[in-house]
Amino acid sequence: MAGSTSRYDVIIIGAGAAGLMCAATAGYRGRKVLVLDHANKPGKKILMSGGGRCNFTNLNSTPANFLSDNPHYCISALKRYTPQDFVELVDRHGVEYEEKAPGQLFCKDSAKDILNVLLTECEWAGAEIRMNTSVSDIRQAGSGFSLKTRGGTLGCESLIVACGGLSIPTMGATGFGYEIAKQFGLGVLPTRAGLVPFTLHPELKQQLAPLSGVSCPVDAHCHQQHFREPMLVTHRGLSGPAMLQVSSYWQPGDAVHINLLPAENIHEDLLALRNSKPQSTIAHYLNQHLPKRFAQAFNDLHGWNGPLQGYRNQELEQVAGTLGDWTIKPAGTEGYRTAEVTLGGVDTRQLSSKTMAALDHPNLYFIGEVVDVTGHLGGHNFQWAWASGVAAGNVA
Repeated sequence: MAGSTSRYDVIIIGAGAAGLMCAATAGYRGRKVLVLDHANKPGKKILMSGGGRCNFTNLNSTPANFLSDNPHYCISALKRYTPQDFVELVDRHGVEYEEKAPGQLFCKDSAKDILNVLLTECEWAGAEIRMNTSVSDIRQAGSGFSLKTRGGTLGCESLIVACGGLSIPTMGATGFGYEIAKQFGLGVLPTRAGLVPFTLHPELKQQLAPLSGVSCPVDAHCHQQHFREPMLVTHRGLSGPAMLQVSSYWQPGDAVHINLLPAENIHEDLLALRNSKPQSTIAHYLNQHLPKRFAQAFNDLHGWNGPLQGYRNQELEQVAGTLGDWTIKPAGTEGYRTAEVTLGGVDTRQLSSKTMAALDHPNLYFIGEVVDVTGHLGGHNFQWAWASGVAAGNVA
């Protein structure tokens, strides 16, 4: 019927992790819920996450694992919906999972298992999901909202924005959530790609090119933030968990410091080796501790030739310094194309940390990645999606 408005208690824009979690939570409270998304299928980022196995939470997740301009904001929601709460949900649905790194839980089979849990919960809770539906206009209507879509006008009491950030545009990411925030007078903090590989300047890129695919455990740090995880050399630059973690703290022009042998006391090792085997070489030492291809290339890069007996104490100290603090200045990052998350977003100072609602528009909520709360790698961002979704779903 032309001109008629379909009415709902709650409309959620975005059928990702936070939106689906919120929909089920609100639906179980007896609310009439509709989820809208412009994509053709729900949960696309869930399906591709964790190499298709979805690292759906981290048992050790705390507020310290999140970056925000307003660091206290995330505490309340994370405290009220814990990793254990989500694990209980997954257990109820019989999903098999495994702990890969300490605290990091992945599906044993496929990320589809997590998406199916959310879709099943939405179905049980009576929440409707409508895909291939873009919202072209949002207006305040009394204390609620009116939304214009291709399929007609929709009305709701509570509007929840869960449409994510700018990362991985091929999955349909847009800045729509930020536009809605600005339309209603909320500040949006500058956004940039987070958990993203580094690109290198041509000379270093060329020197490391033969090492593409080589991984080694390192301790990487930038702005006092240390991450002891594997680093991976790619044909474009440096990736792997250590680099992704550091990238969230890195700004253009910053140096990244990498300890290639975090488990060793390099200087003492080299002195001892020179004493016991004077004919041994730095290359031999590196071969014992690093992947052979990496050891060889790094040795050649620095021209460390000849037996250790030819090196003075000061020279060995310099070698140790280079290995323990290999300093590189990335050219940049691969950007949103491959970034796992978006840093920045809706300024949380204008939102309630209890409900996720805008302080000046109590029926307008922002959850998940669209807000300025970004987790470390390892399941923390999903935990924020679940926790913020539940916080809004319990009141909207």
